[in-house]
Amino acid sequence: MPTTTINGREVFVDDEGFMTEYDQWDETMGAALATAIGVEMTDDHWKAIRFLRDDFKTQGETPTIRRVSTVGGIDTKQLFVLFPKKPAKKMAYIAGLPKPHGCV
Repeated sequence: MPTTTINGREVFVDDEGFMTEYDQWDETMGAALATAIGVEMTDDHWKAIRFLRDDFKTQGETPTIRRVSTVGGIDTKQLFVLFPKKPAKKMAYIAGLPKPHGCV
């Protein structure tokens, strides 16, 4: 499995650069990942990222935008404002989770 260095730490990633080990992530790393893709984190961003991480831990897969909206209580339009163009992919990347199923 490939590795890369993020925020001074070596982590396991897949071929597209998504982290593959849940426990290698922390919020400092999430902030570095966000900066790398041009997302400036606010409390609203962190609310979405924390939901993704908590949901992944209980469900075993990265939640879709629909699940973040219905279960996490964050409006879909707001997700597109917070994470423009590809919110599901960007949220998963920042949260240190695998790319959601159905994302191209």
